[in-house]
Amino acid sequence: MNTHPTLLKNLESVLVIVDMQEKLSAVMTEIDASAMHENTVSLLEAAKNLAIPVLVTEQYPQGLGQTELSVREALPNNAPIFEKTAFSCYGASGFMPALEKTKRKQVILVGQEAHVCILQTALDLVAHDYQVYVVEDAICARKAEHKFYALQRLQMQNVIITNYESVLFEWLRDAAHPDFKVITSLLK
Repeated sequence: MNTHPTLLKNLESVLVIVDMQEKLSAVMTEIDASAMHENTVSLLEAAKNLAIPVLVTEQYPQGLGQTELSVREALPNNAPIFEKTAFSCYGASGFMPALEKTKRKQVILVGQEAHVCILQTALDLVAHDYQVYVVEDAICARKAEHKFYALQRLQMQNVIITNYESVLFEWLRDAAHPDFKVITSLLK
């Protein structure tokens, strides 16, 4: 059955957690950071159930700390963490070879900040023929207008703006999916 080419397919997806670090999260508005963490954990649980690869980056972890504890605890055991100083994940040593090794072309981005690392990563990946999805309720910026304009710019560059529930249901595609009950239990 042919479906729309922008619908996510679990066998084509990679989930990328961008710089969701403790000290960086601490300067976000509490409600936005909390939603970002909760929605990311739901995506991670679904990714584990559906065997979707997960890649993680940390921006200068010596200064900004490790990935947020709730997210770190939800990571699959085999999820590599790439340290970086470049704002785009494309510039992180080892990141692109790891992404290419998955042989998957749909990249789902979550993390912070929307107008810096998310934006630059998304644009670099689009330039390298990846289909990029930014999960608007699993990203943050210190200022709401920065997130708003980053999402507008990304949309103009053919990045797909979505939300965590849409990702979950696109991965499932059908209520008859064997993991339907487990995955839908992650909805908040």
